Amino acid sequence: MIKISKKVLVIDDDKNICEILKIYLTNEGYDVLFAYDGSEGINIAKEQQPNLILLDIMLPVISGWEVCKLIRQFTNVPIIMLTAMDTIENKIEGLNIGADDYVVKPFEPKEVIARVNAHIRRQESEETTLENNNDTGYVQFDNISIDIEKYEVKLNNKLVKGLKPKEVQLMYFLLTNKNQVLTREVLLEKVWGYEYFGSTRTVDVHIKSVREKLFSQNQKWEIKTIWNVGYKLETKE
Repeated sequence: MIKISKKVLVIDDDKNICEILKIYLTNEGYDVLFAYDGSEGINIAKEQQPNLILLDIMLPVISGWEVCKLIRQFTNVPIIMLTAMDTIENKIEGLNIGADDYVVKPFEPKEVIARVNAHIRRQESEETTLENNNDTGYVQFDNISIDIEKYEVKLNNKLVKGLKPKEVQLMYFLLTNKNQVLTREVLLEKVWGYEYFGSTRTVDVHIKSVREKLFSQNQKWEIKTIWNVGYKLETKE
């Protein structure tokens, strides 16, 4: 059986960084695509359907923020942001608009490769799990239902718009483990799928966003904060 190489799209106007990443990614067996401005990056993402995207924020034509938002309209592939903007506000903004990870420049290429490999492994694991077990990827309780294959969440039988991929995955995991206390570390491992390099603050940010988007009066469940531990989707039977 011939193994098909995974494609990684690098969207960055710094050609020196692109050359460095090309060397390391090629050595790992990836096919590497490049775009040097935001508009070109969106077009290549649509045409080539890469397995993962490395995205700079400070881009010509269209900023990385907007590129991320637009790419999320047609694909859920992992997006790792590469940027010199290292404030917590910038990181939260990136996660809120749909990025899966955030690497600050200047970076160690081996760290970037480790994160790329981790995201690709998780992607392959999710695909294999859905293919080989009895999990339909669908879960429902009370007024909420989630189809993880379609990345669709319905509340009171109405499709919820604006949910980011990681928010859908987070809700799916919480709902399939309802009434169980889940630490932030467990949520990072199971939803993000690897040993997260940053702060567990990312879990709090996603929980806050999910609560705002899915709050409904008189529903029989809620996401409870377990102080200094994590969260629990508690049902009110």
